[in-house]
Amino acid sequence: MLRIAIPNKGTLSGPATQMLREAGYRQRGDDRDLVCRDEANDVEFFYLRPRDIATYVGSGDLDLGITGRDLLVDSASPAEETLDLDFGGSTFWFAARPETVASVDMIAGRRIATAYPGVVERHLAERGVDAEVIRLDGAVENAVRLGVADVVADVVSTGATLRQAGLAIIGEPILRSSAVLIRRTGASANPQVDQLVRRLQGVLVARRYVMLAYDVRADLLEKASALTPGIESPTISPLHREGWVAVQAMVLRRDVHRIMDELYEVGARAILVTDIHACRL
Repeated sequence: MLRIAIPNKGTLSGPATQMLREAGYRQRGDDRDLVCRDEANDVEFFYLRPRDIATYVGSGDLDLGITGRDLLVDSASPAEETLDLDFGGSTFWFAARPETVASVDMIAGRRIATAYPGVVERHLAERGVDAEVIRLDGAVENAVRLGVADVVADVVSTGATLRQAGLAIIGEPILRSSAVLIRRTGASANPQVDQLVRRLQGVLVARRYVMLAYDVRADLLEKASALTPGIESPTISPLHREGWVAVQAMVLRRDVHRIMDELYEVGARAILVTDIHACRL
């Protein structure tokens, strides 16, 4: 039976559970449940602290896990990213008092407060910068004001909290994180793992794409199909009305309204959009 770790709470928990449901896997009905067995798919799910998941997967006690890329890096566990799940995005930055530190190179020799020492230490090592990393649990914005550190490293969304603490962002992002499916480094091939990855990839595609269908005159087909090339190619079917064809193609959800406008200008009519609930490419 495949054993998979899922975040038990936090921002990754709900989206991870929903994604697995969309992929055809049973999930717990009560948030207090710690284990859920999906007998039909021969999978057992364990609901754990997001920060612990990489440790369990890296040790081989569990086969797979869903956690944040930041938590995977911070753990230094022998586990690796298998698939980016495209939710739970966050960005890590350095911040300090304005005009005190202009670049990452100037952090050398200074004290850095963070809740993610593993992420920061890897970033500094990659750039050959030597600095003292101080681990703090929870908010770190006041560490500079209180004299604990010279620089902080944390997740930044709008930057408002940093500005309130009198800090400004330094240089380029330390890490761009999102939810990822992870597996122990060097793990043997497993058909069940391959199947789960295909299912999750199918969910990702279904979320990113829609099915676009329209009718167009045959002499305008080349112009229209150039706007909707599809994954392999569009599906073309003759209509009962002579000289017209029906076209179906997958298009990116974010582009669908622009494409519909352009198709109408070309001469397409009866333009319809439907959601894709599952697919395999």
